[in-house]
Amino acid sequence: MMTHEEMLARARQVFDVEVKGLEKTRDSLDESFTKTIDLMLATLDAGGLVVVTGVGKNLHIAEKMSAIFASTGTRSIVLNPVQAMHGDLGMTGPKDLLVALSFSGESDEVIRLVPAIRRHGLKVVALTGNPNSTLAKLADVHLAVPCGKEACPFGMAPTNSTTATMAMGDALAMVMIDARRFDIKSYAANHPAGAIGRALVMKVTDVMRTGERLATVGPEATVLEALMKMTAAHGGSAAVVDADGKLLGIFTDGDFRRHVSEGRDILHETVSTYMTKGPVFVHDDIYAAELLTVFERKQIDDLPVCDVDGRLVGLVDISDLPKMKVL
Repeated sequence: MMTHEEMLARARQVFDVEVKGLEKTRDSLDESFTKTIDLMLATLDAGGLVVVTGVGKNLHIAEKMSAIFASTGTRSIVLNPVQAMHGDLGMTGPKDLLVALSFSGESDEVIRLVPAIRRHGLKVVALTGNPNSTLAKLADVHLAVPCGKEACPFGMAPTNSTTATMAMGDALAMVMIDARRFDIKSYAANHPAGAIGRALVMKVTDVMRTGERLATVGPEATVLEALMKMTAAHGGSAAVVDADGKLLGIFTDGDFRRHVSEGRDILHETVSTYMTKGPVFVHDDIYAAELLTVFERKQIDDLPVCDVDGRLVGLVDISDLPKMKVL
């Protein structure tokens, strides 16, 4: 029987093997990657599809790869190489591109598919770990996945190779996003349901605090008055605005605790002395997905929302997002 320590040591070894495999594959990137991107771009420009195929575990990777392509603007389908030889070749056309996955490069089902797919006029990109393999030699572009040995003690079960192949697919998809200038609105159109859909369709105006839930004070208000407003609004911050409603700063409970911990008695001093001037804010026309990015990058908990003239119209407290099923 393995001890718990031995179990953890073996698990860490698997992670180490796959991390090294990813690093090795990343470092191997060369012009074959950019040639693949060029072929994918040309395929989409011509109105074609990126067709992804594989057999065994690689068929599952092909499904994932095709799904992330499709969801990020690269129109794609999966082709089972066995079914392809029994009629599913009709799903493809001469404007399409085949991306074939086989770590050994010797998968019979995939190799038999290539001549048939070429008769349909498709170009072929092969993702393998062996540049001298049959599949690599049959392809127009060979995109190497030189990740090294599998984590399996027998060197058989696809582990390291499938992880590296999946990462290569992710890299292709993300580069295609940038190359095609695929924007957040287009992404939202492909994800109308679930948590992702809510985050992408909802605007900041759907989740921000307003009215009695929005604590605001003028610059001459005392810290005590700001705290009272925050308590009434059940929030952790008060926005400081001028007479025209323009945002001047923000005062948070964190600011209060920090100064009090230094031994200061600030309750009756003006809040503008202790507020964060020129705070991070967002405009009222952004999507909830962009809001999440701001919270993550700026490491803040309270985010004012302003109109185009800089007037405060609301505030987003990060604690509200899970309730709105955005996180």
